[in-house]
Amino acid sequence: MVMNRRAFVFALGTSLALGGCLRPTFRTNELDATGTGSISARYTLAAGDRLRVIVFGQDNLSNIYTVDGAGKIAMPLIGAVQVGGQTTGQASKAIEAKLSSGFVREPHVTVEMDAYRPFYILGEVTTSGQYAYVNGMTVETAVAIAAGFGPRAARDYAVLTRTTPSGLVSGIVPMTYSVRPGDTIVVKERFF
Repeated sequence: MVMNRRAFVFALGTSLALGGCLRPTFRTNELDATGTGSISARYTLAAGDRLRVIVFGQDNLSNIYTVDGAGKIAMPLIGAVQVGGQTTGQASKAIEAKLSSGFVREPHVTVEMDAYRPFYILGEVTTSGQYAYVNGMTVETAVAIAAGFGPRAARDYAVLTRTTPSGLVSGIVPMTYSVRPGDTIVVKERFF
């Protein structure tokens, strides 16, 4: 009886110790539903995005505008325009609608991305913080931008959190997983 108890405690301790060496299972299903890969026409605007707005024939209205925390940009003549949650095409239509209501006859507006909102990286990296997004980046390139792994970093996975219209979505992702603007990456500490 005493020998069986010792064998059981030894087996339990060994399995727990070895379990810490294993990589957790990747959980990307909910993140995959929000879109992966490089930024496309489906990209929706949010706070921190910088837009280049071109109003043809109206140089005084053409400028670079930053989307504020409420999802709006402030333009001369027409004031605040709600663009958060819209694509660049939808934002250009919203600006045209406001301009055509007594300010500019038959406005033609183009909205282009000047700079995407930043991404954030925390945890076991050399320099955690906020960084400019680069189109097509992965978790691995985000770590490189943050000056590499810390000495105790788990180097084969990270936890990625993304804001969606229905709330925050998190998952354990491989280092090759695509990052989107506004994502938060946490590089965990390894056990051994």
